[in-house]
Amino acid sequence: MQTRIRTASEARGFAVTRLLTHWAEIVGEATAAIATPVNVSYGKGGMGATLTVLTTGAQAPMLEMQKEQIREKVNACYGYRAISRVRITQTAPTGFHEGRAAFVPAPVQPKQPDPAAQAKAADLSRTIQSDDLRRALAALGANVISKRKS
Repeated sequence: MQTRIRTASEARGFAVTRLLTHWAEIVGEATAAIATPVNVSYGKGGMGATLTVLTTGAQAPMLEMQKEQIREKVNACYGYRAISRVRITQTAPTGFHEGRAAFVPAPVQPKQPDPAAQAKAADLSRTIQSDDLRRALAALGANVISKRKS
């Protein structure tokens, strides 16, 4: 799998695949949520590459102000001053091949409380008259009981 990733990333100019696989760690969660690296192009002299970053039109001005910080963080990943310029490319989040990647991470699935905690919470809230209030208190109680155990 590593060979396939390296081959695909080198075709896009990424000599260090870590830039693609650990983008959020390198530039930070906030920047990674609005931008994704697309290409690294090297100049004719071989020194000073250009990193192209894809974002939506609404986020481009914010990203434009962060170009220097992005360049420094990416160069820290490379270990030397490989990137001399960061170019921002804007597109709609859907409709183009490169724009189909979601910029936001997948939502975290809530953890279900264990059945014993749910049963205990339901038992504690059984005297409540209102059905809606009883269900809400049982759910809250199950979460509190589950967190105390861990």
